[in-house]
Amino acid sequence: MAKSVSKKKVVKREDAHPAHTTKIKLHDTFVIESAWEVCNQVGGIYTVIKSKIPAMMERWGDNYCLLGPLVNKDLNAEFEDISRPDTIFGKAAIALRKKGFKVRYGRWLVMGRPQVILFDPNDAFYKLNEIKDQLEKQFGIQRRDYDDLYNQVLAFADITSLFLKIFSQKNTEKIPLVIQFHEWMSVIPAFNLKKSKYPIRTSFTTHATLLGRYLAMNDKNYYSALPKYEWKVESERFHITSMVQIERKGAELADVFSTVSEVTGTECKYLLDKEPKLIVPNGLSISRFTAYHEVQNQHQKCKDEIHEFVLGHFFQSYSFNLDKTLYFFTSGRFEFLNKGFDITLEALKILNQLMKQAKVDTTIVMFFITKRPVWSINPDVLQSRGVMEEIRKNCEQITKQIDSRLFFVAAASSKDHRLPDLNTLVDDYWRLRYRRTIQSWKGDKWPIIVTHNLVDDLNDELLKGLRDNHMINSPDDKVKVVYHPDFISPTNPLFGIEYSDFVRGCHLGVFPSYYEPWGYTPLESIALGVPTITSDLSGFGDYVMKSHKEHDEKGVYILKRNKKSFQESAKDLADIMFEFVKKNRRERMIMRNKSEDFSESFDWGQLVRYYEKAFRHALEGLIT
Repeated sequence: MAKSVSKKKVVKREDAHPAHTTKIKLHDTFVIESAWEVCNQVGGIYTVIKSKIPAMMERWGDNYCLLGPLVNKDLNAEFEDISRPDTIFGKAAIALRKKGFKVRYGRWLVMGRPQVILFDPNDAFYKLNEIKDQLEKQFGIQRRDYDDLYNQVLAFADITSLFLKIFSQKNTEKIPLVIQFHEWMSVIPAFNLKKSKYPIRTSFTTHATLLGRYLAMNDKNYYSALPKYEWKVESERFHITSMVQIERKGAELADVFSTVSEVTGTECKYLLDKEPKLIVPNGLSISRFTAYHEVQNQHQKCKDEIHEFVLGHFFQSYSFNLDKTLYFFTSGRFEFLNKGFDITLEALKILNQLMKQAKVDTTIVMFFITKRPVWSINPDVLQSRGVMEEIRKNCEQITKQIDSRLFFVAAASSKDHRLPDLNTLVDDYWRLRYRRTIQSWKGDKWPIIVTHNLVDDLNDELLKGLRDNHMINSPDDKVKVVYHPDFISPTNPLFGIEYSDFVRGCHLGVFPSYYEPWGYTPLESIALGVPTITSDLSGFGDYVMKSHKEHDEKGVYILKRNKKSFQESAKDLADIMFEFVKKNRRERMIMRNKSEDFSESFDWGQLVRYYEKAFRHALEGLIT
């Protein structure tokens, strides 16, 4: 329900946003968040926005709304239309629809159920040339043609601007509005709002500069070279000049410019020629992850699910003690250098040698979970899993037969009180079937290192790195590897569980990123009670390192990569993992609890105050 608004009148202000307004409290203003990933999961911005919603709704209620593009084909799974709008946002959406635009107004079916308005970019495609001419003439944005996504972004921006005009006309009480833009793909409407007569202020957050991401993927000396880059030259090299110009102009013209970490703030300084006014660190809705007193029980339950996969994948070739097996994992978008996959491979090779030399009786299974083009799941992997399931069914039938005959025939009917030979209680059919099934399953081939048939097997950097480092699941290796080039979900035939359950079942998350403006994966890891490794080059790692001195004890290990060589950092990473391997079960249990407790520091209930601060700066003079 919308919050009440004070009716006190104030004297007209003569400034960049002239308007008769009523000075009110921050949480009585209107707030819009605009992003390409509203109801449209592409990357990390989706998680930022979606997880922040409950905290925003708690403060603004129906004075809060989100804008996004109508491009998600699976939208109906997370969206509910509202047929009779009773808020100013809904009325403005209907007014825009009456002008012939395809507009969907409703509730996003996530925690908080906020109002959402989605615009179809195709509705403005007819005027793309006009939009591009205006951007070039007024703001110096270079024309870019033959790029469908770029065209959609421009069209979405044009419809957003029209919506804001209609909204302002309906806002007869001239209640201040702050619109939060996320990333360059949404910020274009801020260009003209600076001169608007409406009581609208703008806040722009870049979560990672576009140019910075490209440079980091292609330059191993990115950080030392950062002050020397010529943004125009580098933008042309990567053919992204128009997008970089939009990002730079957004940073220049927004009332408040922010980013998510000091690491990215430095990047903005050199690549956008603009230092952010504020840092707005990312959080999570931690209550969604909390297991309260069930941390250890949940871990054990989910670990058993991973055991199922490991049995099917490895035990066809050889076995090891699952009670002395630790599961490490890394996950996320496939960026071999940026995500630290390269240094993880090098560190695992070193760890394998350390464990052999120390004669540690522990086995490590390291999972690489990412998304790559694949043809299908490898048939050998599927067959091994299928035969193992057949063995399970045989065991269940044998157990059922023994249970029945042991009670009725041996215990209840026999005068012999000794335990009988259990083999005599099983039919020859099941004994032979059990033996034949196991014989058909067992083999001499080593377990495969990648679960799927990759489209480009020869040029896949991760697979090539595994082979070059001789990480091929030898029986003698203490560190085993599973490269799973698809995300984990309940419909996945190899795991059949939620990604969050997979994480809970693991022992350590490994995320030694080289370029990571924030880094949700290590934060999600500790929220699920799993200790994690991050790096001082990630926004999350940098934030934790500077704000929590005893982070190691709380399950967040920070690898120092800044100003260190690749080999030095790889050795340090191996040492961190080796120290974790040497912990006993009780120590790991304690750390799991501490990790989950520590994650409370990153709940949006606490961190949303940074956005509130940004909005206060943007609305300066319009609120009390």
